[in-house]
Amino acid sequence: MSRRNKNRPAGGTQPNTLTLDAFSNPLFRLGYGSQSPLEATSYPLTRMTGNYALLNSLYRENWVVQNVVGLMVDDMLREWYELKDAAPDQLKALHRAEQRAGLRRCISTGLKWGRLYGGAAGLILIAGQTDLSQPLDPDSIQPGSFRGLYILDRWQGISPEPELTFEGGEVVPTFYSINDSAGHIVARVHHSRVVRFVGRELPDLERQAELYWGESEVEALYKDVVAHDNVSANMAALTFQANINTMEVKGLEQLLSLSSPDVQRRFWNTMQAQSVLRSNFGVQLVEQGNKINNTQYTFTGLQEVYESMCLNLCGASHYPMTKLFGRSPAGMNATGESDLKNYYDYVDTLRESRLRPVLEKLLPVLARSAGIQLEDADLSFPPLWTPTAKETADIAKIKADSIVSAFQSGLLDVPAAQQELRRLSDETGMFGSITDEAIAANAGKTYQDVTALRDPLAGLTENLTGMEVPTADTSVFDFN
Repeated sequence: MSRRNKNRPAGGTQPNTLTLDAFSNPLFRLGYGSQSPLEATSYPLTRMTGNYALLNSLYRENWVVQNVVGLMVDDMLREWYELKDAAPDQLKALHRAEQRAGLRRCISTGLKWGRLYGGAAGLILIAGQTDLSQPLDPDSIQPGSFRGLYILDRWQGISPEPELTFEGGEVVPTFYSINDSAGHIVARVHHSRVVRFVGRELPDLERQAELYWGESEVEALYKDVVAHDNVSANMAALTFQANINTMEVKGLEQLLSLSSPDVQRRFWNTMQAQSVLRSNFGVQLVEQGNKINNTQYTFTGLQEVYESMCLNLCGASHYPMTKLFGRSPAGMNATGESDLKNYYDYVDTLRESRLRPVLEKLLPVLARSAGIQLEDADLSFPPLWTPTAKETADIAKIKADSIVSAFQSGLLDVPAAQQELRRLSDETGMFGSITDEAIAANAGKTYQDVTALRDPLAGLTENLTGMEVPTADTSVFDFN
């Protein structure tokens, strides 16, 4: 531990102390301040997100980068969304309006460019509204006036202005300027007309440096992409050296150093002809006494090295190996289900943090354009993981048994038990036929009330008890 104190200032005030606490072992070159490779490591601030040309080149040429940018977005939008409080005719009208505007495709494009460049924006297009600098008023939207989203990434001419406001729990620019190719401002847009798509979140100072956009997803894994590509290219190059033939030639050093250029040229032409002959017919001609040796390279350990590079990429990009590289799970009894479940959990967090704000801003506009009133709709996302039929049956049995147990214990009455069973229909597909009328008909009934209603045959048996029942004459069946 080392401490350095500055001089005590005049006036008897407390000294301004700078304390540095770290492990250090200079003898073995370990720890802080030592001459070791670890202490020589530094992390300069590069801000690769601002390198537009590099990001474009990586996305166009590298399939790993394409998967990192696009697969997550495809899974976020795969199951779309649900509105539980909307009527079927409202959902149908919303679906038609979405198809006309190509909303799902536009959101997919915005999310992808936001992940690639660190920021993108979707301009809400409303027919008849030309003054984009005014706040968007949902009441002024006429039926059929929503034209969709015009997607612009952060390098396509949309620039945040200095004035800031508070929206959706974060500080965002109040206005955006849209410029043409010459740099002239063609429109000034209010933030209520803009849907933001950002990449990875940044601290506030770095967010300001990025003009209130985010960080590209590629920046965090760029070094791992470089390592993966170099290892893969080296493995491919090694295959050309996997089988090497060497030939011993008497006087080769003198031939190459002392002989004339014509002799060396003839020797080179001979070797070229031998190479063609060996490639076409597998024949090698040598002088008696010369030797040819064959050296074969073994690729032991290369697979482990390559897989470690792939695992680093998976960790940096939040993808499992089966998703990012399309590989089947390796190992005995390996199914990859746990990896996919963890991955889908992460996608669920992105749907809540990235997709929900976009949909909550667009749904009122879409509803007004569809000619319906959609107030306080319960927006939810369907689960990404689809259980098998056996898993669904097991889930239904376990949860239904729990409800029945609580009902038999008197903790639930009949309507409450029926409602709990009906709630399982979204997850299991069962008990959805329980109607509101059936629930209302059992109002106030408990388990004791249900058990009191015995089988009608039981009452008939009690009435017959004690009565003399005549027996049939079976003598007619005596054949003796």
